[in-house]
Parts: sequence; structure tokens; C-alpha cells
Amino acid sequence: MTTSLIPVVCAIAAAVVVLCTTPLAGWLARTVGAMDQPSGRRIHSTPPPRLGGLAILAGFLVPVLYYLPADSGAHALVTGAILIACLGAVDDVFGLGPAVKLAGQIACAAIPVSAGITIDHITLPFAGVFDLGPAQYPLTIIWFVAIINMINFIDGMDGLAAGITGIGALTFAILAASLGRADPAIMAAALAGACAAFLVYNFHPAKIFMGDSGSMLLGFLMAGVAVNGVMKSAAAIAVLAPLVVLAIPILDTSFVVLKRLKHGLPVYSPDRSHFHHRFFTIGWSQRKTVLALYGWCALMSAVAIAMRFVPYRNADGGIVWAGALGIAAAGLAAIA
Repeated sequence: MTTSLIPVVCAIAAAVVVLCTTPLAGWLARTVGAMDQPSGRRIHSTPPPRLGGLAILAGFLVPVLYYLPADSGAHALVTGAILIACLGAVDDVFGLGPAVKLAGQIACAAIPVSAGITIDHITLPFAGVFDLGPAQYPLTIIWFVAIINMINFIDGMDGLAAGITGIGALTFAILAASLGRADPAIMAAALAGACAAFLVYNFHPAKIFMGDSGSMLLGFLMAGVAVNGVMKSAAAIAVLAPLVVLAIPILDTSFVVLKRLKHGLPVYSPDRSHFHHRFFTIGWSQRKTVLALYGWCALMSAVAIAMRFVPYRNADGGIVWAGALGIAAAGLAAIA
């Protein structure tokens, strides 16, 4: 099998495993009482089972463990993913306080960071490469924890977190493969396939929720493949591309956190200020809201891919104005 086909095979294998194991995860959730009870800020009216994240984890692990080489960094990322999914599962069943979850997230993030998956430099278009030195370690842990919680925050509507993560993971798989980084390309493709299959059960009306076992897993893996697949490369898009791909959860979380700080509320205090809540409040259905956010995410991902493949600088370092202006116009259109 050619190397270029391996990520495709991983995506298909992950999807098949998720399709088979999600009903089992739902049965387990009902057995242990991990049900998502309706509340004031919840949109659903009946209690679906949680723990769908365990099916996503199974789908991710089967192809990844088969194809990944004996690389300490990749294995550390997989280990951290398993542990954070377990942490989320405990929270889904018993409920954990914010401080306990944060401590667990930091501990899980420290595993791949200790194995060398770090943001050790920053590459900026037209500016060059900047070495971060020892600051790479706390900075990378902050990155992991931030993305984990951003994906967790957007998991408030049927199919939203799985769809946005799936689109982002597919984009990271394309970028990582184009940069010759096979391991993160395999991981990202497997994650994309797992998310796509989970939508069969999670798109509105959802039969099962991923729970924190899923949302924290997705955030952890997205943070990891962004670092190992794109940020560690010397490409000019190394910093900007992940930020563009993850623009929706970054913007959503930034808006919500700033609003909570403005009103003197804890940043972890739940409310209905997220993008999806606002669309729902003005009368949009769950399906319309989620599909609109999918479209926005796909536009941002297209901009990130264009940044990789559309030439905006020539061999002498000069600006190719047609490419640069085209990418800028696409970016403004996506934001608008």
C-alpha cells in the first residue's frame, strides 16, 4: 500500500469501528447512569446517554495503533489521549469540579510535551523563524489545555463539536501530509473518520452525546496534531494555519470568556452566550445553526489550505501579489 493511501484507510477503519461501537457506548452510559439531564441552558428536552467519546476513542485507536511506528512522541500523544478520555468519562458518570478537570488536563498535556511534542519555534510569513527556547514547554501545555476547553465549550448542540472537529482534522491531515509529516497525518485522518461516523448517531436529533469523554479527547488530539503536524514544520503557515482552522472555537471561547470576565463571572460558569446559543435564540433550528457553522468552518479550512498551496512568495523572497491578495480576500470573506 502506498504511503498516501494509509491516512485514507485509517479514516475508513476509524469510521467503521465508531459505527459498530457507538451503540455499545450508549448501552454502557445507560447502565452506569451517565445520562445528560435537561437543564436551563440545555437545548434538548430528553436525557440522551453520554460516553459517546469512548466509541470515538476506540475508532481512533484501532488504525492508529496499527500504523504508527515506534515513535515516542506519537505514543505519548496516544497515551495522553487515552487518559484524557478516561478523565472525561469519569466526569460524565460522577461529575468533577473545574479545578480537578483542569489539573487532569494539565497532567495529560504534560505527557506528549515531555516526549518532545512542543511548539519549539514560531514561523511567521515574511518574518522568519523565532526559537522559543525553554518557553516552549509551558506554552505548549497552555495550547493543549486551551484547545481542550474550546472544543468542550462548543459541544452544546447536536453534531456541532464532532462536525467542526472532523472538518478541522481533515484539514490538518491534508496539511500534515503535504508537509511530509506522516504520523500526524494518520492521526488526523483517523480522527476525521471517527467524527464523521459519530455524526450518524449525534446529528440532530442526537441518539447519544459524546460527553466530556469525547469533547476533551477531540480537543486534545486537535491540539496535538496541530503541533506535531503543522507547527513543528518550517513552513510559513506553521502558526497561522492552525489558528485559521480552529478560528470558530477560538473566537467563540474568546467572546464568551471576555463577556464572563466583564460581568464578574467565573470563566467556567455555563451560560447561553456561545455562537450556537445565539443562533438558536433568534429562531434558527439546530440543523440550520450547525450546518451554518459547518460552512463557516469549511471556509476557514479552505483558507488554511490555500495558504499552503497558493504561492504568495517567490524564490527570492518577494511577494507574489496575486496569490497574497487572493488569500487575503478569501480570509476576509470567510471572516465576514
